Amino acid sequence: MSEKNRSLNGVITPQRKNEFFKSVLGFIRKNWVGFALIAAMFAVIFILEQILPSSSMLFVVLKKGAIYALVAVSMNLLNGFTGLFSLGQAGFMLIGSYTYAIFTIPLEARDAVYQYFNGGIIKFTVPVPVALIMAGLAAAIFAYLIGLPVLRLKSDYLAIATLGFAEIIRAVFQWDKLGPVTNGSNLLKRFPSFSSTLYPFFVSGICITIIVLLINSSYGRAFKAIRDDEIAAEAMGINLAKHKQLSFTISSFFAGVGGALLAMYQTTVQAAAFKSSMTYEILLIVVIGGIGSVTGSILSSFLFIASSEWWLRFLDDETYIGSFRVPLLASGFRKVVFSIVIMIVVLFYRQGIMGTKEISVDAILRFFRKLFGKESREEAA
Repeated sequence: MSEKNRSLNGVITPQRKNEFFKSVLGFIRKNWVGFALIAAMFAVIFILEQILPSSSMLFVVLKKGAIYALVAVSMNLLNGFTGLFSLGQAGFMLIGSYTYAIFTIPLEARDAVYQYFNGGIIKFTVPVPVALIMAGLAAAIFAYLIGLPVLRLKSDYLAIATLGFAEIIRAVFQWDKLGPVTNGSNLLKRFPSFSSTLYPFFVSGICITIIVLLINSSYGRAFKAIRDDEIAAEAMGINLAKHKQLSFTISSFFAGVGGALLAMYQTTVQAAAFKSSMTYEILLIVVIGGIGSVTGSILSSFLFIASSEWWLRFLDDETYIGSFRVPLLASGFRKVVFSIVIMIVVLFYRQGIMGTKEISVDAILRFFRKLFGKESREEAA
């Protein structure tokens, strides 16, 4: 077997480590303009927080959009870049949410939170950054154990198996026997949350950057090879089982972190909220943005949240023009219109908004160069 093939067989060799770190440095040098734009975006958000009231719907969209962007990109890593159709994202978010909440509730508040379980059995707390990492690790451990049998399945069978896992986890976490740890079917609350919009942007930004670096490394090329043709990938020396397990575990890790951020945003955690519909929302975001496009998932996350939570809200309010009541405008009509909009997008953009393309600073600069170059030629003529 050649050295190239040995570097793709799932073993983390020194050569693969060097390739990964070189890709990281190359990515930073190549995208320094993009990092400058991100810094400018953070500055704009900071200024908006000083100007607008904290109750503004803009901040609701930005906070929830940043969280959903992380979860959507983590799902896209598995579904879009590795070709594994999983529907267990809500389950891993649930694990991350509960792990974060359980280990960050202050000791003095545990008796009130675990009032039916004598204050619970966890008698210590950890710092918030540590709890976020623990949330991801807990989801990753569950994913690794579940992936051992489940990843032998393909296509719809894998989707059904992971969906079943998510539903089982939701039921188990509400089991009274686990009440001293999970508080049963009762709410977990009083854990630390965030008030600034910059916090979810910062955490999600770091996580998405790591995912992008992974996609652009030799591991990412192996994932794409598995997605395109498993037989050809295996013939090239790629260990299918190890790379599928790696993709599944990493995707679940970041879904767990996203679940912890969602818990911080909502300020409460309850297993009943992590229904299969949450997974379908994330999958819808990935499909609308483009399966295999990171920037597509990010854009569609904010568009999805803005449309469902803000822009179409007026459709749920009864409206009168004089004494005439405008028909159809009533509670629930927003969802009908939103569903129609989604159908139109899917019909006219069958590969999603971005398809498999990415928005890059270089592409934007080339566009403006062509635009201004064309204008200059027209003026000269």
